[in-house]
Amino acid sequence: MRSGAKVAVIGGVFVLAAGGIGYGAYSVLESDTGDGTSTVAESTEVKTGPPSEKEIAETSKGFLEAWASGDATAAALLTDNETAAEPLLTGYAEDAHVTKAVITPGPAVGAKVPYTVKATVSFEGKSKPWSYSSELTVVRGLTTGKALVDWDPAVIHPELTEGAVLKTGESSTAAIEAVDRNGTVLDKETYPSLGTILDSLREKYGSTTGGSPGVETWIEPADGQPDTTLLTLAKGKPGKLRTTLDANAQAAAEKAVKQFSSASVVAVTPSTGAIRAVANNPATGFNTAMQGGQAPGSTMKIVTAAMLMEKGLVSANSPVECPKEATWQGRTFHNLDYFELPPTDTFTTSFARSCNTAFIKLIDETEDDAALAKEARDVFGIGLDWKTGVVSVDGKVPEEVGGEAAAQYIGQGTIQMNALNMASVTATARTGTFHQPFLVASELDGRQFATASRSLPQNVTGQLNDMMRATANWGTGKAAMASVGGDKGAKTGSAEVDGQGTSNSWFTGFSDDLAAAAVVQSGGHGGDAAGPVVAAVLAAGS
Repeated sequence: MRSGAKVAVIGGVFVLAAGGIGYGAYSVLESDTGDGTSTVAESTEVKTGPPSEKEIAETSKGFLEAWASGDATAAALLTDNETAAEPLLTGYAEDAHVTKAVITPGPAVGAKVPYTVKATVSFEGKSKPWSYSSELTVVRGLTTGKALVDWDPAVIHPELTEGAVLKTGESSTAAIEAVDRNGTVLDKETYPSLGTILDSLREKYGSTTGGSPGVETWIEPADGQPDTTLLTLAKGKPGKLRTTLDANAQAAAEKAVKQFSSASVVAVTPSTGAIRAVANNPATGFNTAMQGGQAPGSTMKIVTAAMLMEKGLVSANSPVECPKEATWQGRTFHNLDYFELPPTDTFTTSFARSCNTAFIKLIDETEDDAALAKEARDVFGIGLDWKTGVVSVDGKVPEEVGGEAAAQYIGQGTIQMNALNMASVTATARTGTFHQPFLVASELDGRQFATASRSLPQNVTGQLNDMMRATANWGTGKAAMASVGGDKGAKTGSAEVDGQGTSNSWFTGFSDDLAAAAVVQSGGHGGDAAGPVVAAVLAAGS
């Protein structure tokens, strides 16, 4: 297909206008076959291999012509999943109420044909322009050998997913005007990472904030997730919803994660649990920062150190062994680049330098494989069903035995954490008491916050803070935290992932009454990638 072809939808029915690409005249009243359908040259031979350039052009042409004619059945037959394709193709006009549109294909890139859509959506006398871009891919049918459009809901709209539908009508809930803690309006355009969060907040609180519904085009998912508004034809009266977010910290978080192809960061207030920033890159889709789960690497040593000190097995100033390697029940662990420290060095030095073997060497003395899981739950609130105001995952530290339990001491193995969880761990270490993270006040809906069964002893809290200060001032977090002021502390982490050449970069830290944590996929050392992300948020939000 050559650039310049246009498909138009007029009065709710598609027609094709010639655009210098040899399609010829086409409309609902007359077609290439004279019976209202489109044809693509067929062969009795069952072909194999990738579709040819000619097949890609013919198949995409035929699909667009059938779609253009309003013949969803014919268009669906040119896909590799006609059962799934036909309802969405039909619903584009009938459910989404697209009444006019011009679809302009770009040059094919291999088997992919991109196109832009400039449409008009009309509902009960209200109309508004709607523009977006998408693409289709031509593949070889497995059984027929024909070149077919590889069906994906994103062919209709790039944000459509399996089971979701496009609809236009009066919204089911009132819009909200979400504001930060100081009254600054938070919107998807300025803060793209908040898109799914704002949708969730609207779904949950739109009916209780005093607003009224508008007329919108939206994606309605099939999995119970909140609707995604794509276009507003007529605004309702939005209800105001105050969140705990901080616009300055959020802006810094958005900018910081964009440095990497896959990164997440969360900031919370240690004294209250209020969430100040949440950002992901990619910004759309799954909220990895609050819903993800993966091994957090050495940032987990905050919890391990607290457990060891609570048991009286070590103190911040105790000398500990830090050999190049350590073995526990047949599993061998080593330090980064196999470094070692003198036996006279303290636990603080091993923490600040992120010595894995110092922690492994202390396992024997705990005499309880489940000790770390208990510490995580009872003190740090991990796994206590947090009710943040939106969907979130509150971490997982399973009770393990043997080598798997040892791996957990240094944040590997079966531990599952996200940026929210690790920011909360640092916040708890900062004050000694777990305060469940939250985005909106519990008074809004009467939900009960999770509470840990006990706080850290004051002397352990003080030692943890001192050890994290050491990490930020002269340990592995020094370079990343150099730009952060105030009373500051940190912990770095690198988490190895099976089949991944470079480890994930983790970093968590605090500055005064703000804690933050970040993870960068395949970012390497914690201080190199995730560290600057955390530092940027702490500097903006402190």
